[in-house]
Amino acid sequence: MFENLSERLERSFKLLKGQGKITEINVAETLKDVRRALLDADVNYKVAKTFTDTVKAKALGQNVLTAVKPSEMMVKIVHDELTALMGGDTEQINLSGNPTVILMSGLQGSGKTTFSGKLAKKLKSEKAKRPLLVACDVYRPAAIDQLKVLAEQIDVPVYTEEGNKNPVQIAENAIKFAKANHNDLVIIDTAGRLAVDEQMMEEIAAIKKAVKPNEILFVVDAMTGQDAVNTAKEFNDRLDFDGVILTKLDGDTRGGAALSIRTVVTKPIKFVGSGEKLDALDQFHPARMADRILGMGDIVTLVEKAQQAIDEKEAAELQRKIAKNQFNFDDFLNQIQQIKKMGNLKDLAAMIPGVGKAIKDIDIDDDAFKGIEAIIRSMTKAERARPEIINSSRRQRIAKGSGTNIQEVNRLLKQFEETRKMMKAATSMKNPMKMMRAMRRR
Repeated sequence: MFENLSERLERSFKLLKGQGKITEINVAETLKDVRRALLDADVNYKVAKTFTDTVKAKALGQNVLTAVKPSEMMVKIVHDELTALMGGDTEQINLSGNPTVILMSGLQGSGKTTFSGKLAKKLKSEKAKRPLLVACDVYRPAAIDQLKVLAEQIDVPVYTEEGNKNPVQIAENAIKFAKANHNDLVIIDTAGRLAVDEQMMEEIAAIKKAVKPNEILFVVDAMTGQDAVNTAKEFNDRLDFDGVILTKLDGDTRGGAALSIRTVVTKPIKFVGSGEKLDALDQFHPARMADRILGMGDIVTLVEKAQQAIDEKEAAELQRKIAKNQFNFDDFLNQIQQIKKMGNLKDLAAMIPGVGKAIKDIDIDDDAFKGIEAIIRSMTKAERARPEIINSSRRQRIAKGSGTNIQEVNRLLKQFEETRKMMKAATSMKNPMKMMRAMRRR
């Protein structure tokens, strides 16, 4: 997402490079290119024009400091305006009520059912909620089956009423069930259509009236671009929903929906989905998204993902083992599993400033660690604990057992030993020279 827009904006800012100061002429030229970039990214025309007009007014009103180049000042202004365009502040989900009732809305195929499962998993693990998923899509049998599968994967109960074709009644009964079974969160998955129609609107409006949800979320497929924004407006006119969920941001999308939807419907984007895995769901932070669009990375989100994936006790034990030079292949394998929990490897790498552009044409597969894992799992328990005992014959056996070759096994053993030395030196803050020597050897 946003790759093309990021490149176009970078080219636009280059128009100001080498300029001594911001003038009306060079700003107009730069912003003309910025507006084209936004329109090519499928941003609403009125939104794009208002955005560039605002940036122009602010740029011409700036007293550029001696230490700040015009292009850098323009990037700062565009960053601030992009953040404001997408809502400014991060919006939290409303978890009041007992139980909290969240009503899902959106067209068929937008990802409502999958998002319901993702949200249940997220709030269960991060907020210690006890969710109940409710199947109110009575028209698409696969929707009920899909919800049941998702519920089983995250170990959450699902409420269904086989044969009952009244979604309002199902929703009301589900809330009674939740109260009786101490579920403090009810997520109602509703029916969608291929297009907005009166029957669908009347039905979901009736559910809203009956259950009085604490939060109504509109789920929209970001890949549909401006159609997504128009659909959101129609739903909001009838439902007055509380927030937007953008799904499929990992697809071949130009990002226009993310940049336009807040302005058009005046409702915040609360979550973004970027993959099919049940943990591929992130709270939406406008400032962080602006960072990504402008190629600045997103270190804060990367750190948060690491904190969620890594157990504190395990981290403390790992630090102790590293300090005593006891880090072994079992620990190494465990760290690989922790990294994989954090999400798609290429997306994670792109959160590091400057890396996203460098790796945009490189295919980083989720199976990037597959060969390493196979080699480690082909080792005996003693070999994993004490890599120094792995001699020539053991290396040949490990290569054969892992479906690799002796060169790959040798490379891993060498890299592991270098990593172990580096980690040991890094923990020894009393001896910085030791760390520097270890870094030079690498």
